[in-house]
Amino acid sequence: MAAPRIVIVDDHQLAREGLKAVLEGGAMAVVGMAASGEEGVAMACDLVPDIVLMDVRLGDGIDGLEATRRIISAGLSSRIIMLTLHEMHGYVREAIAAGASGYVLKDTAIGDLRRAIEQVMAGNSALPLDLLGAALRTQGNAPSFSDPAQVLTPREKDVLALVAEGKTNKAIARVLAISPATVKAHVERIISKLGVADRTQAAVLAVKTNTRTATTDDS
Repeated sequence: MAAPRIVIVDDHQLAREGLKAVLEGGAMAVVGMAASGEEGVAMACDLVPDIVLMDVRLGDGIDGLEATRRIISAGLSSRIIMLTLHEMHGYVREAIAAGASGYVLKDTAIGDLRRAIEQVMAGNSALPLDLLGAALRTQGNAPSFSDPAQVLTPREKDVLALVAEGKTNKAIARVLAISPATVKAHVERIISKLGVADRTQAAVLAVKTNTRTATTDDS
């Protein structure tokens, strides 16, 4: 696999340079660094990186959440990981709503950041379940989605529970002893049945409803 192409958006030069050094030391390619939300959006549109590491709170101008919304609305293939000091539940909810694929605290270990990038590159979310669960528990006006317990088969619940753990289709296939193609079909049906937009929203709903591996198997 080619090294992921990354753009870093942070208003602190020391933070940008430090991240660049540790990521490039781990065989990842930093193709651009931006000091503001507007510059980050323009750079993402110009370079179309694989990953944008986006600080939530930036200096003057738009913040990282608005920059994320603009990048997503531009229809780019880039995926966004919010990288921040803030554990505030509102930020987590807003990041998910804006379309971010990951939320990583700046005091996390560099190995955890690299793993989050790898997860997102594999098409999964990198959302810490403790922060995510707390954010959802404090959310007063959640969108109306179908209850997994009511609409999913036991096998689909198995798959959804593993999706919520951040596992790839290949990893889920190994756990459940089925083919990746079968997992993909299950995921597509889960998304359709739950009325969510993608597997990240499905994972969020799984955490909110405490969906666990089913005890029976109807596959």
